[in-house]
Amino acid sequence: MSGDLVVQIGQEALFIVMLVSAPMLGLGLLVGLLVSVFQATTSIQEQTLAFIPKIIAVFVAILIFGPWMLRIMVEYLTNLLVNLPSYIS
Repeated sequence: MSGDLVVQIGQEALFIVMLVSAPMLGLGLLVGLLVSVFQATTSIQEQTLAFIPKIIAVFVAILIFGPWMLRIMVEYLTNLLVNLPSYIS
């Protein structure tokens, strides 16, 4: 197993992590922005108000995108394990 192959596998793993986490992070960012705008317009400075909607948004993203995220991770792991013998030799 060469160093280039290890770097390639690491790059693919990081790409999969970014791809799988993007829906949750994006929805949390969008909800956080909306709550911040709401807080700025109404002059409500409650710090805990921002956390509950973000937590709910991330859970909703997991419920909606969960099967897709699981499929992507299982496909990557299956591909890695199937090709592992050819990587070693």
